[in-house]
Amino acid sequence: MSHGPQADIALFETARVAARASGRSISSELEVIGNLLPHAALEQVGALFGMPALALHELNAQTPAFDLLPLARAMQRCAVLFRNQAGSICAAITDPQDIDQQTWLEAQADRPITFRLALEADIEAYLARQEESVRAIDTLSASVSDSPGSSRTTEILSYASVNDTASPVVKVVNSTLYDALRVGASDIHLESTATGLAVKYRVDGVLDHAASLSGAELAEQVISRLKVLAELDIAERRVPQDGSFRVESRGREIDLRVSIMPSIHGEDAVIRILDKRAMIEAHGALTLEALGFDGKSLVALRRLAAEPYGMLLVTGPTGSGKTTTLYAAISEIHNGRDKIITIEDPVEYQLPGVLQIPVNDKKGLTFAKGLRSILRHDPDKIMVGEIRDRETAEIAVQSALTGHLVLTTVHANNVFDVFGRFTHMGVDPYAFVSALNGIWAQRLVRLICPRCAEHVHPSEELVQGLGLSSAELADFNLRAGRGCGDCRSTGYLGRKSIAEILILNDELRELVVAKAPIRHIKEAARKTGTRSLREAALDLARMGETTLEEVKRVTLQA
Repeated sequence: MSHGPQADIALFETARVAARASGRSISSELEVIGNLLPHAALEQVGALFGMPALALHELNAQTPAFDLLPLARAMQRCAVLFRNQAGSICAAITDPQDIDQQTWLEAQADRPITFRLALEADIEAYLARQEESVRAIDTLSASVSDSPGSSRTTEILSYASVNDTASPVVKVVNSTLYDALRVGASDIHLESTATGLAVKYRVDGVLDHAASLSGAELAEQVISRLKVLAELDIAERRVPQDGSFRVESRGREIDLRVSIMPSIHGEDAVIRILDKRAMIEAHGALTLEALGFDGKSLVALRRLAAEPYGMLLVTGPTGSGKTTTLYAAISEIHNGRDKIITIEDPVEYQLPGVLQIPVNDKKGLTFAKGLRSILRHDPDKIMVGEIRDRETAEIAVQSALTGHLVLTTVHANNVFDVFGRFTHMGVDPYAFVSALNGIWAQRLVRLICPRCAEHVHPSEELVQGLGLSSAELADFNLRAGRGCGDCRSTGYLGRKSIAEILILNDELRELVVAKAPIRHIKEAARKTGTRSLREAALDLARMGETTLEEVKRVTLQA
C-alpha cells in the first residue's frame, strides 16, 4: 500500500491517536490501519522521522550497553542502548515522538546518541533473551547439583560472617574463600607443607602465593573442614576425593568444586570457583563480544557456528575458556527452531531452551553412551563437552557426517596438533577431515593494568626470543604495569581471548589424508589467512594492551 508524503503523515496521525486510545504502540496501530506488515509499517514511520528501522535479527546483532542503561530499566522503559565497536551509542525506541524518553536516554548515556525505531514486540523479545541469559548464568544447572558428589551445603560469606566465626579453622576456610572471591580468583590451592599450609590463588591464569599458615595440625583441620563442606570421607586420606559445595556471597550463590589429593606432607586441596555471573554483570549477556575476540576472529567463529552441519573443534589448555566460547556460540545461534542438545562434565551454564545432559561415569553415562542416545533424540545441533577417547570421537564424526552440527573441544596445543591427536585415537583421517569444518584454538592473555601502565624498553634477549626485529618493534606501543592497588601489584588487570583459526578447504583436507608433513599443512593454512596464536598475542602487544613477557608466557613460537 503506497502513499504520498501528506497521506503518510495523515495515516501516522491516525495511528498515533488510535495508539493513545488503545494503549498499543504506534507501529502496531499503523499496521492495522494501513494494512501493512509490521516491519513495513515501522519503516514507514522511520522514514517520516528520519529514524532507520531495526528488525529483530538486527537487534540481536547489537551489543547492549547495560552499564549505561541496566537491563531492568530497559525492560521498564521498553528501550535499549547499544554500543558499537567505535564506542558510539545508539538507542532503539518504539515512539519517534516521545521526546521525554529520548531526552532521558541521552541523560543515561551522558552523550549525544542516535535513535532507531524497533517494534515493541521485538524490543521485548530482545530484552527477554538478555534476561534469560543473565538468569542462566545466575543459576547453575539442577542436574549438576543432583549429580553424585554434589552438595546443597551453603556457606554465607561476608566480611561480618568471617570475623564473627569463633572457630579458628572455620575462620581460616571462610576468610580464604572470601578473599579469593574478592580478588576474582578462579582456583584456590591449599598445599600442605612440612611446617603447615600454603595458600595460593590463581588469578587471571597465574598462580600467586597468598599466605602461609603454621602448624601441621591446623593444615590437617583445614582440609578436614573442606571435606565436611563437600560431604567427603574425612577418615580417608590415602586416595583422591572429589566433591562440591556452595557458598553465598554478595547476594548470589556460587558453586565450588573440591579436589583432595594425598601428598607426602598430608593432603592438598584445590577449589575451583564457578562464578560465571561476573562476566554477565560486566557485559549484560553471554555473547562472543563479551569474551574479547577481535573482529576477524568473531566473523570466522560465527561463520563456523552458523554452518548447518559438520564439526567445529575448539582446543586449548584447561582454563582457556573453551567451554565458555562454545556456550556463547550456542547462545547466539539458538533461535528456537533447532533442537540443541549438550552432553557435558559437568554442566556449568544453564541455557534456556537447550537440553543439557550431565555425564555420570558412576552410573555408566559416559560421553560415548550419551552421544549415542542423543542421536535418537532428533537433534539439529550437538555440543560434546570434550572428546577423550576413540569411541566418542568416531560417534561425533559420524554425527557431523549425517547432517548434524557438532561443537566440541579437544586438548591440543594448536590447531595443527589436532590432526595428530585424532590419528593417535585411531580415527579414520578421511572421515575426520570430511566432517571437519574448522578448528579454533584459543588462549587467555592478561591485559596491562590501565591505572599503573607506563612505557617500557624490553630486554634484547626477550625481543630476540620472540623473533622480533628492531624495525618491527618500532610499530609497538610497549607498555607494562608497574603495580598498584587495583592490580594487586601484578601490573595486570583482566584478560582477553586470542584465537588461531583453521577453516578447512579441499587442499588442506587432501594434505591431511595424504599425511603430508605438518610444515606443508601450515604453509597451505597461511595462504588461507590462518594466523598463529603468537601473532594474535603480538597484535595485542603492538596496541599496548599486553606485554611481551605475557606473549612469551602464553604462546609458543609458530
